[in-house]
Amino acid sequence: MSDRSTSVTGPEPQTEPETIKAVPLRRPGRWIAGIVVAVLLALFLYGAATNEAYRWDVYAQYLFDRRITEAAWKTVQLTVLAMLLAVLLGVLLAVMRLSPNPVLKTVSWVYLWIFRGTPVYVQLVFWGLFPSIYKQLDLGIPFVHQFVHIDLQGINAAFLFAVIGLGLNEAAYMAEIVRAGIGSVPEGQTEASVALGMSWSQTIRRTVLPQAMRVIIPPTGNELISMLKTTSLVAAVPYSLELYGRARDISGANFQPIPLLLVAATWYLAITSLLMVGQYFLERHYSKGLSRQLTARQLRALADAQGKPVPVEPGAAQAPDIPGGERR
Repeated sequence: MSDRSTSVTGPEPQTEPETIKAVPLRRPGRWIAGIVVAVLLALFLYGAATNEAYRWDVYAQYLFDRRITEAAWKTVQLTVLAMLLAVLLGVLLAVMRLSPNPVLKTVSWVYLWIFRGTPVYVQLVFWGLFPSIYKQLDLGIPFVHQFVHIDLQGINAAFLFAVIGLGLNEAAYMAEIVRAGIGSVPEGQTEASVALGMSWSQTIRRTVLPQAMRVIIPPTGNELISMLKTTSLVAAVPYSLELYGRARDISGANFQPIPLLLVAATWYLAITSLLMVGQYFLERHYSKGLSRQLTARQLRALADAQGKPVPVEPGAAQAPDIPGGERR
């Protein structure tokens, strides 16, 4: 009987896996589409620059003309005043729509039904004819004594009627925006306010509306930009001292409608760009606390407060902030 030597062998040494060489997926379709779009855009820009119909010399002449700049300022005034009226009246209509009072709720619904169901141009024409419908406006105690008498036909209030027409129309849409924002607030907030002894009006004013601003601000910014462009319809009042009306009057005198339209479009685009920047910062202000992800500024403030560096995920702190404080 032969002795067999047994050997105890340990586990085999593990070898590191080979490095995977990842090859990006080639997408020739994207490159082809990008090149085609770039070529088409370059051809369009070249054609516009060399097309004599655009009359770029006339465009440069009237871009900063005093009449155009004054008309742009009138357009901004129309936009701001009409939106202020629309926001104030829209909040009131939304609260009336949500009120348990059936009379207030019915009046709000009828207002929305009329102003959302008729074109804004038709409403502006009506406001232009308002002095013909109501020749005199009396303020005072009905059937007893009138304190103020205003002759509507004797005053030139086209700007005022334009603001009223735009504001009343926009108020119907702002009411629905505010109502949607109020509906986004959890019912627990309302119940907590009632438990604290707040009345219905106090609950709306102090608890619901401040939290609803996060939902209200984005569509309100869109409506503000839309209002800026809707001011071009106030010729129906008639009021022609705003941007489009002034450019149209100048083009009627020099018979150059194309460059004057480009001038008006440039000013509309510049003002809209400024409004978009303001909307971005306003959205970011009312979205504070929405996300638990800290921004780069918040991380730096936390590090300064603790007196020590704070670990930051790679690429997270460097990512640009977006409205709402979120990261994408």
